[in-house]
Order: sequence, then C-alpha cells, then structure tokens
Amino acid sequence: MSTYIAPVRDMHFVLNELAGPEEITGLPGYEETSPDLAEAILDEAGKFASEVLDPINRQGDRQGCTCQGGVVTAADGFKEAYQLFCDTGWNGMPAATEFGGQGLPALVSTAVLEMWKSSNMAFSLCQMLTLGAVEAIAHHGSEELKRTYLPNMVAGTWTGTMNLTEPQAGSDLAAIRTRAVPDGDFFRITGTKIFITWGEHDMAENIVHLVLARLPDAPPGVKGISMFVVPKFLVNKDGSLGERNDLVCASIEHKMGIHGSPTAVMAFGEKQGAVGYLVGEAGKGLAYMFTMMNHARLNVGLEGVAIAERAYQHALAYARERVQGAPIGHKSGETRTILHHPDVRRMLMDMKSRTEAMRALAYWVAAQMDRARRHSDPAVRQQAQAYVDFLTPVVKGWSTESAVDIASTGIQVHGGVGFIEETGACQYYRDARITPIYEGTTGIQANDLIGRKLAREKNERGDTGVTAKAWLEEVSTFATGLAPDSQLGEIGIALRRAVGNMQEATAWLLSNYDGHPQAAAAGAVPYLKLTGIVAGGWLMARAARIAQERLAAGSGDDYYRAKLATARYFAAHVLPQAAGLKDAIVGGSAAVLALPESLF
Repeated sequence: MSTYIAPVRDMHFVLNELAGPEEITGLPGYEETSPDLAEAILDEAGKFASEVLDPINRQGDRQGCTCQGGVVTAADGFKEAYQLFCDTGWNGMPAATEFGGQGLPALVSTAVLEMWKSSNMAFSLCQMLTLGAVEAIAHHGSEELKRTYLPNMVAGTWTGTMNLTEPQAGSDLAAIRTRAVPDGDFFRITGTKIFITWGEHDMAENIVHLVLARLPDAPPGVKGISMFVVPKFLVNKDGSLGERNDLVCASIEHKMGIHGSPTAVMAFGEKQGAVGYLVGEAGKGLAYMFTMMNHARLNVGLEGVAIAERAYQHALAYARERVQGAPIGHKSGETRTILHHPDVRRMLMDMKSRTEAMRALAYWVAAQMDRARRHSDPAVRQQAQAYVDFLTPVVKGWSTESAVDIASTGIQVHGGVGFIEETGACQYYRDARITPIYEGTTGIQANDLIGRKLAREKNERGDTGVTAKAWLEEVSTFATGLAPDSQLGEIGIALRRAVGNMQEATAWLLSNYDGHPQAAAAGAVPYLKLTGIVAGGWLMARAARIAQERLAAGSGDDYYRAKLATARYFAAHVLPQAAGLKDAIVGGSAAVLALPESLF
C-alpha cells in the first residue's frame, strides 16, 4: 500500500504562477495571505493528510460504519482523527472570521480541501457538508440562527447536513412531501429523507440538518419549498444543548464505496414532530439550498481531482516496484520494472496530465470566486462570477467523470492484482464512482450548462451564450499566440483546433436549443466534456508557457520539464477528442433519439 503524499509542488505552481495569486492577495480582506503563508499552510495540511487521515482511510473502507437502534458509530480511528482535526483548526479554515473561521481565500482553502479528499474522501465529506450548511445559514439565516449555530459548526463541535432527496422524488425536488406545520415560534417537521451524508454519527456533539419541506398552504412545485434548520439536539437560550429532537436515523445504506461515510435514511417527526426553524422567507428554500448545493458541487468536482491524484500515486508506486518482463527494445530476459513498458507509461502519463488539468481548472475557478466576492471593480466582480457560474457544472461533471476513468486506469496499471481488494486500487475506483452521481448527476450538470449557463444567459441586447463566447475568444487568442513558437507551437495548434470545435458546437446548441430541445439535450453531456477538455487544455497550455519561461530564465527545476511533458501529452492525446465530441453534438442527436421506447 502506498502512502499519500500531497502534491504540494504542483499546488504551489497553480496557486503562485497559474491562477493569479498576486491579485488574490491584493483583494480586501486577503492582504495577509502571502505566498509564504499559503506555502506554510499547505505544508502543514500535507503532513496532517499523510500522517493522520491516510492511515485510517483503508480501515474506514474495510470496517465501514455501524447503525444499531438509530445510533451510528464511525469506523475505528475516525472520531479521534476528527477531534484532532478540529482541535488544530482545520475544520473552520475556509469559514468567515466573524464566525470563528480563518477567512482564507477560496484559492488557498481549495488546495487544502483537496488533500483531505485525496487522503480520506469518506472523512472529508463530514467537513464538506458542514461548511456547505454554514454557507447557507450565513447567507440566508436570521441573526439569531447565525449566532446560535454557526460558531459551533465552524469549530466542528457541531456538524451539518443537507436533506433534499426523498424516496419518491429522487432529483425531482418538486415532488418532495416533507411537511412543516407552524407551532408558535417554530415549525413541526414530518417526513423521510434519504441519502443524507453523515446524517447521523458519534463524532460531534450535535448535528444541524438543513431540511427542505412544504408549509400547509404551499403551492405545488419548487415554489412551495422552504428551508428549515432542524437540530439533532435542541439548543437552549444559553447555548447549551437541550432535549433530543424528534428525528432518528432509520438506517444507513450499504454502498459500493465511501464506506467510512455513513449515508443515512432520516425520519423526522415520528412522534410529536421535529422542531424546525425557518431559514429566510417561506417558499425560497430551493434558492437558498442552491447556495449549499453550488458549494457542494464545486467540492465534489474537487473530489474528482483528489481521487484521480490518489489513484495515480498508487499506480505509480506499483509501477516503480513491480518487475515483470523485458521492455520492447531490450534484450530477452533483461527484466525491468513495468514503468519501463511504453503502454504503462502511456497510462501513467494520461492519469498525470488529466489530473493536473483538472486541478488547474478547479483552482482557477476558486480564484474567480475570490475575485467575484472581493474585487473593488464591479465589472471585474461580474465577469468573475459569470465564469464561476459557467464553469461550476464543468468542474463537477468533467472532473468526476474523468476521475472514474483515471481510477479505472489505475487498476489496469496493476494488472490482475488491481482487481484484488488487498492491493487497494479498487477502493479508489469504488469511491470515485459516486462522484458523477451525487450533488446532481452529470446529466443534470450538463443540462444546467447548456440551459441556464448558455442558451438562457442573455445580455442587454438579447444575445445568448455571452460568457461562453467571450471565454472561447480569450482561449482562441491565447492559442493563436502560441502557434508560431518553435517549442509550444504544436500545443497552440491543438488548442486552436479544439476551440474551433467548441465554437461550432456552441453555435449549434444556441441555434437548436429553443426549436429542438430534445436534440440539444442529447448533446449536453458531450458538450460538458468538450468544455472540460478545452478548459483543461487552455490551462495546461498556459502552464507550459510559464514552464518554458522559467527554464529559459535558467531555472534548473525538473518540475518545469515535467510540466512541459504533461502539457504536450494533453495536447497530443486529450485535446484531439474535442473533434469527436463536436461531431456527437452537431450530428449525433438523431441517433440518440432514433430508437422507439418499445424497442429498448
């Protein structure tokens, strides 16, 4: 079994040279977040991930969680690790200082969060859902709710969840039936929610559930949904914990992966009704929940980056140790490690280059989040937010779909033993497989991308697809600038071709979305993947130019040579996929819809 080592060199490169930290540190409130401070934070986080979280990851997978009489017990070592995690201040690091957090830029905290997800994805989900709940309450809750719940949630003493899905509803939130009946200053919540990550556990004193429910007079559909804070234990006026609320974990799911993270079926109000407190205004619960969901979607995309990195490290360690056969071009009987075999090198290069591209995109979007929140120029804030909105479904969908493929390749590098659980490669595939599903499937992300983020995005003149077109023009200009370069010209040409394919696909979708909505939807997932490939290729090309400049200036850092190699691989092997995806979008919808339902 390999040990996770945080890829701090690549993280520092993206933070300090690619994503534009010189602008982030100049934003109001971020002045003290210097590159030196960020480096120190990442180094310490890397140690915690390697020394505390990674060693219990395998145990969490093998043992899982147990549920007896509604009491859920985490796997051995998780409770102690969580206590240390909170005691050392990691839990609240990204949260606002007014609630006890450290208020670090999203760009820096994203790199740290990647480490938690790589070293122990199941463990990291508890913090992810808590921070998402913190965001929702901070943005939409009353001052009393903020004062009552946020300091303990930021500290990690209490954890948070979001309760959306119901057995009969699935992703169709308009069909939820959970009810909220007024009772004085609060509401009585009754209903059942499923797939609640860390919905019950023994690691924290209290669990704060954010629950979507309907008031008695609520209209049908999503406009009738409200959001409520429903704590496991009620909170007294002095802040101490009171009696147990009327909610219980009915069971936990037996899952394919992330066994260390309990996924609960939550039953609310089986007796007198669970006490809940309205967040914001009635009927706006779904809009409020999207604050949490968008936070979660970006973080699930980051899970894709993290699991891909972990699967790559595991496969690389095996390839360096496994001696088998004579590589092509060597004498018979002259055995070498399998790292010398061209096809193994191809698989590892594919894993490495795609992971680096995914990391660059996730971090770049995080930097845009910082600009959207803090930049002094309203126009810059608006443009940055437009990029965040456009690329959030891409970070989520493309990164997670890629992670499944990369984790599968990791098993392939191991050969037959990769299929054996004891080698550990299987866990990364099993853990990765949920990521394209939860927090909105790839299809949901893709429909959001071509709908709200492309066809229905309009400027004051009524033009559609404004953000996508502007971004593609920026990428095209950059690619054209690389083409004459003797060393980077091939990367520039490959990127320019990919941009051309995406521009053609974008134009087709915009012209067909209103008149032929099913045809457009049939190409939505290919378009999401196409966008991810072009975005990843753009950032890898930018990374290659930076690396070339550093080497030309006399840097002897082998990291830059490796970055040039992975960028060239991405341009030669991944960017050409854009042409096939474009053809599937522009000319493939009829084939998708050709077969009558009765013939399936």
